Amino acid sequence: MPQSPETIREANVRYHDLAALHYDSKWGINYDGVGRAQVIGKLRKALGREPETFDRALEIGAGTGYFTLNLMRAGVVREAVATDISPGMLSTLSESARALGLPVETAVCEASSLPFEDGSFDLVVGHAVLHHLPDLRGAFGEFRRVLRPGGVVAFCGEPSRHGDRISAWPKRGAMAVAPLWRTLMRAGERRSNGNGAGPSEEDLLEGVVDVHAFTPTELTSHARGAGFEDVRVSGEELAASLFGWANRTLEATAEPSDVPWIWRMYAYRGYLLLQRLDRSLLEPRLPPALFYNLLVSARAPY
Repeated sequence: MPQSPETIREANVRYHDLAALHYDSKWGINYDGVGRAQVIGKLRKALGREPETFDRALEIGAGTGYFTLNLMRAGVVREAVATDISPGMLSTLSESARALGLPVETAVCEASSLPFEDGSFDLVVGHAVLHHLPDLRGAFGEFRRVLRPGGVVAFCGEPSRHGDRISAWPKRGAMAVAPLWRTLMRAGERRSNGNGAGPSEEDLLEGVVDVHAFTPTELTSHARGAGFEDVRVSGEELAASLFGWANRTLEATAEPSDVPWIWRMYAYRGYLLLQRLDRSLLEPRLPPALFYNLLVSARAPY
């Protein structure tokens, strides 16, 4: 049964508040040279060109700051406002910003009801956020409203419908071999609540918070329907996503402290290697719909 927008919102707030304290470690988020290169590379693909410098940027669903903080450290964004519906995520973002010496404004708000004046930003950006939003039409209308004439919108890391189906294969395969993998890693089976009482609240909510998987046509339609021009949709990661989902599924079955460092290095470096394969061989040749991630960019008319 479809969930109401209110139920989706409440689930997303609670899930992301619970995840905030360990989100960066779970997804390997960092703000060093590798992190900056990853974010700049995604934005470059979304735009189809080298990113210019943006005076003022707004991030939608900023989470713990992966995009905003890395874009600021790279000099691509001068001033930034980070929004999210999760106070916990924005609290973690603010702590990281202070540690990095970056002045970032934050606001707890809905993407479909932004508390900013018309034409306030040069860039509206987001990563892995559109698929959480129940009101995409309203959200794209707000992105268009707060952008200055000629301003740019760019969203990365949105799950494609075909890619989401493809990702089920390595997940199922990983679950089948997980007991053997834990034995080889000498890792104990994960106890979600720490007491063997079954799935945690965060585990249960994870199946509720993802609302959409997109086709390129659907993303194009949302952007054009809001009045954007020069709409561009591209695909990212196929080999890397299959590898990554298999590894993350295996790791999720084990106690985090039991997963050996050498395995984490293998998974991390293998993922980066396959990203390069995707970039050089697969992404230029295959249709965007086949990839796990879709990227969309567009321009507000002058």
